[in-house]
Amino acid sequence: MKICILGAGTWGTALAALLAKNGHEVYLWSAIKSEIDELARTGKHRNLPGAILPVGINYTDCIECGLSGAEMVIFVTPSEYIRATARRAAPYLGRDAIIVNASKGIESGTLLTMTEVISDELRNAGVAFGKIAALSGPTHAEEVAIGLPTSIVAACEDGGVSLLIAEAFKNSCMRVYTNSDVRGVELCGALKNIIAIAAGICRGIEFGDNAKAMLMTRGMTEITRLGLAMGCDKATFYGLAGIGDLIVTCTSEHSRNNRCGVLIGQGKSYEEALSEIGMVVEGYHALEAAMELRAKYSVEMPITEAVYAVIKNGRSPYSVIRELMTRGIKNESVI
Repeated sequence: MKICILGAGTWGTALAALLAKNGHEVYLWSAIKSEIDELARTGKHRNLPGAILPVGINYTDCIECGLSGAEMVIFVTPSEYIRATARRAAPYLGRDAIIVNASKGIESGTLLTMTEVISDELRNAGVAFGKIAALSGPTHAEEVAIGLPTSIVAACEDGGVSLLIAEAFKNSCMRVYTNSDVRGVELCGALKNIIAIAAGICRGIEFGDNAKAMLMTRGMTEITRLGLAMGCDKATFYGLAGIGDLIVTCTSEHSRNNRCGVLIGQGKSYEEALSEIGMVVEGYHALEAAMELRAKYSVEMPITEAVYAVIKNGRSPYSVIRELMTRGIKNESVI
């Protein structure tokens, strides 16, 4: 099928490579012409070392060219640009195109997930469209781009659409599972980035593996707590999109969120950490929305609050971690 990928960052490029190898007609779009020109000229992405992109990917900065006749459209821009991208794409989307969101985030203010943002923008534009799906899981672009074994979740309320997406992506390196809990899958993808920053801070301070395991476990508990309050399926949080993505984001050398936390733990400000990383840190952008959701649904999210206090309010990681460690005794089995 013809597939258009909106966003030529590392994840969008890795997905383009995978889908092109699967025999699809792939268009990779970016609004940044220099980015497209470099990809077309070199056949490589500067932030995907070791990955040679397959011949046959169509690189374009013309969104109409990419979307015209596309049977599947995949949104992979940073979360803060999803709404603008959906607005820009709206006039050219085919009525029967399968729309997939592969970005991770929650929009501050509206508290919408990325599929909800896309839906909202398309409705505002008067565009008729079918079901929208989410694609998420423990999938670092650096590994997908070179064909290392990976598994992902295609989530849609329509099981038939999930299966179509799974068929498009599956190969000997990519195993795809389906799920109907779109909101739960997207909530996991957004909030695990915040926990990864916390785990990185502890690593930067050199608090050891015990502290990292504690943050990952209790972090998943508070994400689940919020998800249940929002009507999500508990099983989602203990699947690939939940605990799977949390593990890889909190432990991998490829994780920008974890690396950001490490640099903050070593004494750098968020702005200094971001400058050194040189790419989007989605956990930062999810913080405001996470705090708003915590208040809206009246749930305890102490680790999220702690990361917010360090990054947004400039508090010392040491004092915030001490407060976490001296909280009242809780029953672990109570979500």
